[in-house]
Parts: sequence; C-alpha cells; structure tokens
Amino acid sequence: MSIGIKIFAGRATKQLAEKIAMEYGVDLGNVTVSEFSDGEFQPSFEETVRGQDVFLIQSTMPPVDNLFELLLMIDAAKRASAHRVIAVIPYFGFARQDRKDKPRVAIGSKMVALMLESAGADRIMTMDLHADQIQGFFEIPVDHLYASTIFLPYIKQIDTGNLIMAAPDAGGAKRANSYSKKLDLGLAMCHKQRKVANEVAEMTVIGDVSGKDVILVDDMVDTAGTLAKAADLFIENGATSVRACCTHAVLSGPAIERIENSSLTELVVTDSIPLKQNSSKIKVLSVASLYASVIHSMMDHKSISTHF
Repeated sequence: MSIGIKIFAGRATKQLAEKIAMEYGVDLGNVTVSEFSDGEFQPSFEETVRGQDVFLIQSTMPPVDNLFELLLMIDAAKRASAHRVIAVIPYFGFARQDRKDKPRVAIGSKMVALMLESAGADRIMTMDLHADQIQGFFEIPVDHLYASTIFLPYIKQIDTGNLIMAAPDAGGAKRANSYSKKLDLGLAMCHKQRKVANEVAEMTVIGDVSGKDVILVDDMVDTAGTLAKAADLFIENGATSVRACCTHAVLSGPAIERIENSSLTELVVTDSIPLKQNSSKIKVLSVASLYASVIHSMMDHKSISTHF
C-alpha cells in the first residue's frame, strides 16, 4: 500500500501553503486552531493523518507563537499516528543566534533544532538559513533549499549586459560570490561596522561599481538599514542603478520607509514571510513551485541536488 501525503498550514504562512498544495496537486488539509481567553491555543487536525506523510508548512518568524504552533502541530500529527512528519519552514526564525558571539548568550537556533526534534519532526525543509552550519544542529535530515533557484532566472531576465553582483556586508560575500560565478559577473562588497544590533555605524565600498547596474543579494532584509546605506553608497560611488534580492522579507520597524527613501530601484523578495505592507519598490516572487517540486521528488525518492 502506497503512503499518502497530507499538507497542512500554520496560521503564519497559510497563503504560501495554499500555493504549494495547489502546485503539488492536492487540497490543503483541514486544521483548526482553538484559542482560549488567556491566549493559549490548540491546533487540531480535522481529518485523519494515520499512516500518511504529513507536511506542516509554517515560517517561524516572531512572535514565538508561530514556532510553538508548529511544535504543537508536529506533536499532534505524531500522536495521530502519521507515518512521517516533515516540518517545512520557509523562514527559519532565531537563525541569527547560531553561535556564542559574546559571553552568557544562548545559541537560539540550536535550541529550536532540539525542540523540533523533541516534538517529533522526522525531517526539516527550509530555505536560505542565515548560517549554513545550523544544518549540523539537527540529528535528522535537513533539506536546505536556495532562493537562487528563483532569483537567478529573474536576474537573467533583467540583465542589461552591465550587471555586477554585490554583498551588503562581509557575511554575505560567499553568497554574492556564488551568484557572480554562476552568472559570470564581477563582484563588489560593502564593509560595515556595527556598534549595536540593527544599527550600522560605518560602511565602505570594496570594488569598482562605476557605471554598473548593481544587484545586491542577501538572505534577509530586516530593518533595511544596511541595505539602504549600501544602495546609497553604491550610487555615490558611480553605480547606475541598485537592485536587491533578499530571500526573507522580515521588514521590521522603519524598513518600508527606508526602502522607499533609498536609492534602491527595486527590492525582490520571496513569499517565505507574508509581506506586511505593500511598496512600489518591492516585488515578491513565490517559492511555491520550488517547494512543490522538492516534495514531489521526496515522495518519489528522487534526488533534489539540482535545487542546491
């Protein structure tokens, strides 16, 4: 008897889950979340999952309720005798806490990995982790997908013949370098110094961007301070235009305002996180077809290495 598949959504990423289910060719499963007056909540599957491969789609951006809702759904599926439970986490929250960068701090992403395993997840599927080594925090398989599968065709589509790839900081140099090699383009970088989190103190450009159309790439855009400063700095250094491709649109605080007032021509993001506010400068590309394709390959026991 072949094992069936059920796809369910958490409340944080329901629109993306609907698209993934549609691309895969199944209906999104029925799950309800009951809420108590004090804020406590309880997810409940309203259809059988016994013997099924259950895919639970939920990004874990703040508030922490999103993560805990996913943990409860994993536990509920396990207790309902699901064959396997695969947590599909398009945006893996707490990924910036991947190491002890100062004394007496937690390694948050390791703790999240332990909680997901303890809840009963058999496999994790995620995209563009803030730090690749987070995969090693898990003792279960992790499918780490890359938004380059989505961004590269778009960059080729807008290619002016005068493009250059760029990283907004040293941490993103590896990512930008992989894009530049794939597209056979030059590479530039910004060097930044921070005095406190989410606030850039000083930034300088490394590389020649004069007369170039710059494409910045990063895994996420949060307050957009770094991105806006980098775009303005590239224009000051002679760039013709600056676009940015950032996988996860966290966009907290003054991010939208900064993007609107910056030198950015366009910010391209994915729908791993629902867009909080529309902007004429922000373009959203869906990752639904990518996830549906990978789920198909997983169910058919086929390689997914072409997506890496």
